[in-house]
Amino acid sequence: MYRCYSRPLQAAQLGARTLLVEKNAGLGGTTTSANVAFPGLFHAWGEQVIAGIGWDLVCRAVELSGDALPDFRDDERPHWQRQVRVNAPLYGALLLEEVHRSGLDLRLHTMPASAHWTGELWELQLCGKDGLEPVTARRLVDCTGDADVIGLAGLERRRNQDRQPGTIDIRLSGYDVDALDHDELDRGHTEAVRSGALLASDLGSRGRPLLPFLAKRGENAIHLVGIEGATSEGRTAGELAGAAAVLRIYRFLRTLPGLENLRLDFRAPEVGVRESVTIAARTTVTGEDYLAGRVWADSVCNSFYPIDVHRPDGDGIDKTHLRHGVVPTVPRDAMVPAGNPYAVVAERCVGSDQAANSALRVQATAMATGQAAGALAAMSADLGADVTDVPMTDLRRVLVRSGAIVPALPALPV
Repeated sequence: MYRCYSRPLQAAQLGARTLLVEKNAGLGGTTTSANVAFPGLFHAWGEQVIAGIGWDLVCRAVELSGDALPDFRDDERPHWQRQVRVNAPLYGALLLEEVHRSGLDLRLHTMPASAHWTGELWELQLCGKDGLEPVTARRLVDCTGDADVIGLAGLERRRNQDRQPGTIDIRLSGYDVDALDHDELDRGHTEAVRSGALLASDLGSRGRPLLPFLAKRGENAIHLVGIEGATSEGRTAGELAGAAAVLRIYRFLRTLPGLENLRLDFRAPEVGVRESVTIAARTTVTGEDYLAGRVWADSVCNSFYPIDVHRPDGDGIDKTHLRHGVVPTVPRDAMVPAGNPYAVVAERCVGSDQAANSALRVQATAMATGQAAGALAAMSADLGADVTDVPMTDLRRVLVRSGAIVPALPALPV
């Protein structure tokens, strides 16, 4: 329904009359609103495995800012060094320009208030600054990141009891990392946690996290535990927790020798939520499926990222890297709610367990599933059939024609 620009652009390219609803002031989701401005991974083992509309826009943003793409051929580099850094403000402006040019109907500062499937159409209420507005749609694509519209429609969503922490992104300056006394930093951190001046999870891990935190200038490091991202009440609590963590960290750091002139140069406008809900889908991708590189018969795109579970208590990250040569895939049926095949879901809410979801949630895969979702919705509406009745050969042909990369299907047994 909103947040994934690949989806509406793909649907619009196929001639579908498309309404894109976005709750924020601009497009790009966490890339622009939470400053997670390093989408990846588009390449695996020296080869590109994800392309299409999202990749093209990322490349255009990099070119526009005068920057260069990483060397994707070097598999020895850590995975995070093969993510693509984008200038978030330029990227967001580029997305708005592209969506406006496409001719689709864009509504910013708007959220869905209700959703009901009549058996023929989706009846929705949108809540904007001027009140409620009824709209109808033949097909629904939910790219909210929290399966909001699926929940409003009464379809099942699943929550893990112990969810991964969120993060509020910041940028610090005003100090020389190499000139700091590491032992003094460790002693200060230990005492601050003991006294309650800091939470053990504030810097992203326990042990000796202060030097790595400062070396990263605080970027994508703060862990906010217990975030409930799928409700407004939970998101409000998360934003309050993010603001409190930033102030705790800032006040503490300025008491340490060498950090007296520390400055907070940037704070993201929104807390980034790693995990909220997934849909009860026709297929659920497990961590075992992902690590084995299972190629589903209804695969719509590749995915590539290590299993990346940020521990729910905030104490670091559990990573499991893929074996050399393994490239996981995403099945169409993980994107289709079990209770209604006239809707399709993309991004991090696809049917998956916590392990698989920790890898599937990243931005390159979100772009690929978003494009596939747009194609599915437009083609099924054209056929007058549910999304699972769209022939996979036709869907794959459309995606390839739009620049996407589709997985090579396994050979049938003889």
